[in-house]
Amino acid sequence: MYVCVCNAVTERQIRKAMDEGVRTLRELRQTLGVTAECGRCARCAHDCLRTGAEQARPAGLSLSPAGMLPTYSFALEAT
Repeated sequence: MYVCVCNAVTERQIRKAMDEGVRTLRELRQTLGVTAECGRCARCAHDCLRTGAEQARPAGLSLSPAGMLPTYSFALEAT
């Protein structure tokens, strides 16, 4: 599925970037151009990162006391 239509970035490309070490929305923007144009893809791209991080962590390991990943402000990451 396309995540960023402006730059034709797919979920598969985001997963590959994560396999190569990308962990943040800022790094996705630098490597793939996600959110660089209109920014409407930021939420979906962030969800892809979250899902990938949850799948990559060992079973039973919590990433924070609440068991949630940190969230990033759209305004800060999209600028």
